[in-house]
This record gives sequence, structure tokens and C-alpha cells, in this order.
Amino acid sequence: MTYLVTGATGFIGRKLVRALLDRGDAVYYLARKRNAGMPSQASFHPWDMSRPPELNALSRIDGIFHLAGESIAQRWNAEVKKRIYETRVEGTRHLVAAVARLQHKPRVLVSASAVGYYGNRGDELLDESAAPGDDFLAVLCRDWEDAALSARDVGLRAVPVRIATVLGREGGALPAMLKPFRLGLGGRFGTGKQWVSWIHIGDLVRLLLFAVDTETVKGAINGTSPQPVTNAEFTKALSRVLHRPAPFVIPKFALKLVMGELADFVFDSQRVVPKAAVEAGFQYEFPELDNALADLLGSVASAGIHAS
Repeated sequence: MTYLVTGATGFIGRKLVRALLDRGDAVYYLARKRNAGMPSQASFHPWDMSRPPELNALSRIDGIFHLAGESIAQRWNAEVKKRIYETRVEGTRHLVAAVARLQHKPRVLVSASAVGYYGNRGDELLDESAAPGDDFLAVLCRDWEDAALSARDVGLRAVPVRIATVLGREGGALPAMLKPFRLGLGGRFGTGKQWVSWIHIGDLVRLLLFAVDTETVKGAINGTSPQPVTNAEFTKALSRVLHRPAPFVIPKFALKLVMGELADFVFDSQRVVPKAAVEAGFQYEFPELDNALADLLGSVASAGIHAS
């Protein structure tokens, strides 16, 4: 099979490209410029997200993984939020418009979304049928998914994947979390009662492949572990794996000094479960947080927390 990947040079994209190549698939990747760190087997094609890509230059594509977009993990202002929205929503619309012009269309579009779709929901258990929230991230995710789902109008199966906090050693949220914990300065956010939805990077890559391979998977699915935890539980688990105390309580105002408006969303509570993926038959390798952290950080802990 031949797959097109956007966002291939990012943390998730690199893992996905390697997994596709390892199973014998051909890969094209779209990016602003060629990346020297990408595998030589992956074919680069340029794309400025402000306009549709030139897909007619490519050989027949069987499926698309769309992961591209401006990073959310930065201090926000009006211009940053505009870029975040436009690269995700308008970028997805441009991609679908290019697909619509292809004589031989791919079968499926698997597109990133995020659990921010649900907004701040307290203890409510959230599966794919739950309504969206109404804050910036929720509106962003809703419009982002609508743009991806418009691919159905040109004959594709479309699967937005609402991705939770991704745990991995080479990227995502975990490396930033490790720094204070290594110094014995870790702690929960506020009361610690807010729910954290998470997923091991290996399980996320397998879920993305499952979504592209499984014809019965249609519409949005939650890219999360089946066992969300509270922030306090997450803090204790990370403390146990690293053998470091985590005695502190981090108030929102302190985080806002560093992160600005984004800190409000870090304190949001989203108790998300992957009902659609489980019912479709997806099997998790790391459904439990302790096992996921041990897999990712066991060698770090045993080496005295010196590795990253």
C-alpha cells in the first residue's frame, strides 16, 4: 500500500512513518521542506498549507494520515491562535480539495483531532457520542473534524482521531514533565482531581494503523487509553516509576506565568474513553499507566534518571 503522511516530521509522524515502512508500505510525506532526519525510503513532496498540495504529481495513494498543524504547546496570543486554527482547519480543507481533484482517490483519510474537543467536563465519562465543548480548543477541534469529514463527500472513509496526552520519550508531554521530577520538584496541579486522558505513543501509532486498515471504523474515534487517571494519580505513578518524591502543589496562577492562556487548558478535566476503538476490536498493549510509564522510563529510572 502507498500512504501520504502530513506532519510526518513531528513526534507522532516520525513514529508512524517508521511503522509504515517497517510493514512494507510506501510513504510520501508533505512538508514545507525536506527533512534530513526522515528515512530515505520516504519520498518528500513540498506543501505550503495555505494552499492545496499538488497531489497529481504523486503515484496512486491508498490512504492519507493528516497530522500537520501549528503546535498548540506554546504561549498563546491572537496571532498564534490564528495560526493554530488556520493550519488545522484551513489546511485540512485544502488537503481535501486536492484529493477531490484526483482521478484515483485514496480509500481513507485518518486525520488528527484532540480530546480538547470535549472541553472541561469534570468527572463526566466521555465517549465519542459526547457533545463538544465551547472553548477555543473545542471549537478548533469541531471545525477541524468537520473539515476532515468533508472527505466523505468525495468518496473517502474519514476518521478523525481525538488524541489525548501522548506519552513517549522522544517528544510529547512527558519529557517536559520529567525535568522537575528529576529534581524532586514534581507535584500535582491544583487539587489534582481533574482527569487526564493519555495514550502510550506505541498504542497511538498502532491505533492510527488500525483506523486506516479497518473498514468498519468510520467517523471520530478517541485516541486514548481505556483507563484515564486523575492528575493526582498520574503524579503518583510518575513519582513511583522515577523513584522521586512529588510533594508540591502547583497552582494555576504559577503555571499561567509561564504558559499564559494555555495553562487554563492544562487544568481542564477530560475523562475520555475509547469506546469506538474497543468495540471495533483494537487491542491495547499499554492500557494501564504504570505499565506505560515503566516501558518508557524503566531504563531511565534504573540509570539514575540521567537519560532523557
